[in-house]
Amino acid sequence: MEPRCLSDTGSIVKLSSFAILLVFLLSCFSFTSTEAYDALDPTGNITIKWDVISWTPDGYVAVVTMFNFQQYRHIQTPGWTLGWTWAKKEVIWSMVGAQTTEQGDCSRYKGNVPHCCKKDPTVVDLLPGTPYNQQIANCCKGGVMNSWIQDPANAISSFQISVGAAGTTNKTVRLPKNFTLKAPGPGYSCGIAKIVKPTRFLTADKRRWTQAMMTWNVTCTYSQFLAQKTPTCCVSLSSFYNETIVSCPTCACGCQNNATDPGSCVEPNNPYLASAVSGPGKSTNAPLVQCTSHMCPVRVHWHVKLNYKEYWRVKVTITNFNYRMNYTLWNLVVQHPNFDNLTKIFSFNYKSLTPYAGLNDTAMLWGVKFYNDLLTQAGPLGNVQSELLFRKDASTFTFEKGWAFPRRIYFNGDNCVMPPPDAYPWLPNSSPKQVISILHPAIAIFVSLLFLLAYA
Repeated sequence: MEPRCLSDTGSIVKLSSFAILLVFLLSCFSFTSTEAYDALDPTGNITIKWDVISWTPDGYVAVVTMFNFQQYRHIQTPGWTLGWTWAKKEVIWSMVGAQTTEQGDCSRYKGNVPHCCKKDPTVVDLLPGTPYNQQIANCCKGGVMNSWIQDPANAISSFQISVGAAGTTNKTVRLPKNFTLKAPGPGYSCGIAKIVKPTRFLTADKRRWTQAMMTWNVTCTYSQFLAQKTPTCCVSLSSFYNETIVSCPTCACGCQNNATDPGSCVEPNNPYLASAVSGPGKSTNAPLVQCTSHMCPVRVHWHVKLNYKEYWRVKVTITNFNYRMNYTLWNLVVQHPNFDNLTKIFSFNYKSLTPYAGLNDTAMLWGVKFYNDLLTQAGPLGNVQSELLFRKDASTFTFEKGWAFPRRIYFNGDNCVMPPPDAYPWLPNSSPKQVISILHPAIAIFVSLLFLLAYA
């Protein structure tokens, strides 16, 4: 049905001014969200800092550093790709810690040949194991950058560049233009380079400060809509008080279409599964998902498991349906109003996210190192799970109307498709609002610990 503006003025008069405004906005306007602004990480970005550390006869030497200031979004294999356009006729004489993908036409140079002569160079990080004489600090990780909260020590990537045919003073240097960042695909939009206060460096003996000759910054922000037109994950729900299992919405991440797109998914018992996994698309990390009604590479299941007198318990399971992807250092961001009363979490790491002061309803969850921080590809081992124990707040807690289920879930920084609210498992009409478990919380925790130790 097409939205129509209200025409019954008699009914509008009876509404409050706030209700009139709300109904008008909802009935007369239609917005298309591009997910360009992340309300749970409003200041998250990748900042590129370009420090000119010395002048050369025909240009300068600079250290380029990228900082991933995003709280929970990281750059996975095959890593970042950075590009720009030179303002004049600059060339790259040499690089340390990174390289350009193409050299370009350097035929006008005799003797020493530049590393790259392209007007619009494309730079990639070097791989782990690079010889030490080709490394600088924070380089050579294959372009992988972890999120700021999950692993701040590896949220930085750097390389050194020697630029020729450029200015040799602050007044003659021209800033590069049209910065692009792929991580590894599209999704990031970069602003223009801006000159900022020169960076100061502390020497190794920590007794002297040095300063860059010139510094400029570039800020790149992420848009899920630009990164991928279709979602990458979905959410399913269930509860102990209702036999209904609410599956991911049908076609949440795409639909099976064997007529026009054969091979878009594969059945787990397909005898040609092994050849399909290693076949075309493997080198580009093109997803090969298990055939499901939702067709999402990842599904997050939220199960309301138990209800005690003063606590309630949830089980979270993340399942990988992608046969071509291992999610290293995965993370989950969940928004629920009871996270300010989280008492215990088993086998996951946890950090509270407070994007807005005084509002503690968002949590970041990720795996324990060397235990479940790797979500392996689709198959019997392609899942991780944990349980969360919440203390009840008598003023807000209820199982009615889907309150016990999350408002929003992100996987690796991408917003997952939620089921429609009217499909959430509700309390049966004849059941009491409080269904209490006979197990004492302390006993339940003890039993869970024994279970985890037995299978550790």
